[in-house]
Amino acid sequence: MNIKQALKRKNKLVGLMKEQLMRAYSYNSITVGGERSYSAREALDNWNKLSEELIDLKSRLQRANLEVYPKIFLLAELKSRVAALNRLDCRSGKQDPPRYSDEMVPTRVAEIGIVERDEMIKSLESRIEELQEELDQYNASTQL
Repeated sequence: MNIKQALKRKNKLVGLMKEQLMRAYSYNSITVGGERSYSAREALDNWNKLSEELIDLKSRLQRANLEVYPKIFLLAELKSRVAALNRLDCRSGKQDPPRYSDEMVPTRVAEIGIVERDEMIKSLESRIEELQEELDQYNASTQL
């Protein structure tokens, strides 16, 4: 199994675990005379087995990814930078007053304009795409 397949399996395991836990929650305590569609005990046993498989898979993924951790962390930081820049207020000039208000609104001036901000984001997104491609290739070619 390569890393790409392992990551898909990890996500699948998480979903299956949620499903089993919800069954235990829903069918553990039922109304007297009601039908118990699933056994809460079996659901929890399945949940525990899936959890053990997930722990093993995560451990194997951890070991396999050691050499690319710097790239993984860089990718996360670049995505955080894009998100932060998207929130940067780049308004300049006179702004419309709040609705139903006679308040004077000050004229604003941005040090970093929207065009400059968008260029910064575009540059970061380009680097993100490069890193993601490198990681995708690594994930497809590296066995656990």
